[in-house]
Amino acid sequence: MNLNTIFLSTQSLQEGAEEVVKKVSKLSEYLGKAQDQLIAFGWKLLVVVLIWFIGKKIIRVILHILEKTFNRSNMETSVSTFLMAVIKAILYGILVVILISNIGVDTSSLVAVLGTATLSIGLALQGSLANFAGGVLILIMKPFRVGDYIITPDKEGTVTGLDIFYTRMLTADNRLVVIPNGTLSNSNIINVTHEPIRRLDLSVLIDYSENIKKVKDILERVASEHELVLKDYDTQIFVNSFDPSAINIGIRMWVKTEDYWTLKWDILEKIKEDFDANDVTIPFDQLDVNITNRDVVSK
Repeated sequence: MNLNTIFLSTQSLQEGAEEVVKKVSKLSEYLGKAQDQLIAFGWKLLVVVLIWFIGKKIIRVILHILEKTFNRSNMETSVSTFLMAVIKAILYGILVVILISNIGVDTSSLVAVLGTATLSIGLALQGSLANFAGGVLILIMKPFRVGDYIITPDKEGTVTGLDIFYTRMLTADNRLVVIPNGTLSNSNIINVTHEPIRRLDLSVLIDYSENIKKVKDILERVASEHELVLKDYDTQIFVNSFDPSAINIGIRMWVKTEDYWTLKWDILEKIKEDFDANDVTIPFDQLDVNITNRDVVSK
């Protein structure tokens, strides 16, 4: 091996060593930057976690203060429940934006992305938006309140809550019914308990052989003696119709809304007892069949 070959080999080794040193130096520099970035990200993550927990505490305090304020102002339960749900959603939305901005995401671009996303989600969730709008309409128009007994085309029951998108109510047999606000705001609603008093309409059937005045006197006495019938309002007793097998007597009396069913069930029982005591006959449907002479029919 000559000196030239040895020199070239030494030079090649030196260049290789320098290249290795450069790569090691770059790797060390990259690892140093990565370490700094990881430390910075770790601090940001720690700050985000702290903001999240502190933000949740602040939101709870705000909601608690608002709830007390609503209760002191005698605000309707349905309105306060709805407003609390909306305010809670807004506060948590603000908290999420603050968290994202602290991570390092540009809020201006975030707003643009959120605007586009909101439009897309709005188109996809038209039904939910309609339910939200329905909830707002219910709050403005106030067709019912929490605690009212309402009748809808499909269900009936006592309203227990009005949320952002749905209204909850309990049926008489204690079943929970959840109705979308959009559907409810576009439906015919009968609010049974909106007024403090109601009129109870009854009808009883008597035989055609009975004395109408006697029957009316009995019904008048039963109504006047019952403690739940409101005496400040006239009780009406009248001949309602002449049915095929009986005379239909109508009775109209006024009662407090909360006593409606109690009065109805009780007074029907008392009417039957007084009819029995005074020998008043309640007829049943009859069908008279007349058979003529077969020979005549065949002719």
